[in-house]
Amino acid sequence: MPAKETISGHDLRARGWRASPALGDALRAAKRALKRGMGREEIFQSLDSVRESPDEWTGDALFGKCARCLVADRRDEIEHPAPREVPLPCAVWGEEGIDRATRDQMDAACRLPVAAAAALMPDGHVGYGLPIGGVLATRGAVIPHAVGLDIACRMRLSVVDLDTEQLPRLREPLRHALTSETRFGVGAGFEKRKIRHHDVMDDALWGELAMPNRESLRDLAWRQLGTSGAGNHFVEFGDVEIHEGVGDIAPGRHVALLSHSGSRGLGAQIAQHFTRLAMRRCPLPGAMKHLAWLTLDSEEGEAYWLAMTLAGRYAQANHELIHRHVLRGAGLDPILAVENHHNFAWIEEHGGEEVVVHRKGATPAGEGMLGFIPGSMATPGFLVRGRGNRESLCSAAHGAGRAMSRRAAKDTISRAAWDEALGRAGVELIAGGRDEAPQAYKDIREVMEAQRDLVEVVATFHPRLVLMAGS
Repeated sequence: MPAKETISGHDLRARGWRASPALGDALRAAKRALKRGMGREEIFQSLDSVRESPDEWTGDALFGKCARCLVADRRDEIEHPAPREVPLPCAVWGEEGIDRATRDQMDAACRLPVAAAAALMPDGHVGYGLPIGGVLATRGAVIPHAVGLDIACRMRLSVVDLDTEQLPRLREPLRHALTSETRFGVGAGFEKRKIRHHDVMDDALWGELAMPNRESLRDLAWRQLGTSGAGNHFVEFGDVEIHEGVGDIAPGRHVALLSHSGSRGLGAQIAQHFTRLAMRRCPLPGAMKHLAWLTLDSEEGEAYWLAMTLAGRYAQANHELIHRHVLRGAGLDPILAVENHHNFAWIEEHGGEEVVVHRKGATPAGEGMLGFIPGSMATPGFLVRGRGNRESLCSAAHGAGRAMSRRAAKDTISRAAWDEALGRAGVELIAGGRDEAPQAYKDIREVMEAQRDLVEVVATFHPRLVLMAGS
């Protein structure tokens, strides 16, 4: 009995097909054709013709889907011009603290044909695509990786009407509120009986979320609502010294709750899905590939913008619930709340034109706008008011910025040195990894000094009781 004929992806790649969605469509069409009795050579000849002249095959019953995918790919590639030979100028703050690899990454972003303006903040360091601390304005396009994997990662500060002298007496209830009212780590969420509730889960944008796993993703988001991720995410109590009146609060020292996290698994999966889509629709050379964009007037670009917006609303609700439950668990009420995204894209006007401003690890700092810039687990953070500096695209740093990689921190920072830094700062670390030790970060005061023309400091926060994901 003769062996059954088969066609594999390897066979198609050997005939010139590149890895793409069209390859998958071609392979499925080939297998259907085999079942209908077509021979291998006839199928190969048909697929060669489809690849060379896809427009002529779009209505074919067997090969039409593959042809339409090729047409779409070619159309999108033709619409995107090649990168610039010379990068756009980029304003840099704290240049002496920015390494060459970070500058090279920013220069690559400034070579994009859709780029309109750029700035690099003093906490800048290498990321995927756009560096952390990078600000990029584009014309009519959004870059998923320039927003970041943790869409809408953000800060929230809640000030409590309680003198800091009360902190030692309250340490035990504060510690208990932190450990019982949120969860930390990759995949972490609440068990069913403790799941959090918020109006964001009824947002109409869930119905417009263009993701293949929309329902399961919504279930995951609900389970993770009110939780924090791993890495540099934290929830901590400390004391905040208000230097000048903020709202109705007079200068003085108060107890405060500070949190840093984003949109959890929801944002990560949105980012990964639309980054893959952008990279297929907009192939770029070499290391620039993560800067692939989607045009805002395309179906995919509109779908990403809606998904990003939903992730932003979810991240905001996430922080709202963390603060509500932790403060309630400690028997405290807030008298002021300040919050801001620092991984997001906004449509703004700069240089007399409407552009998409990507702030990847950068704080919005429009004139009079309040935001928070943290240091590390043992160094101060700062409540700031933006100066509206147009050269920085109304942006500022989002933190101290890493001075060494996570691996380097684990390999070089001893437990004794870590403990000494915490003790010197008067910080109790409930949980956290050595890769987040303060020595792994740039000097936050130097970062703040480098951006005096971007923000003014209106309050200083000192962490005292810190909870992060365990090592």
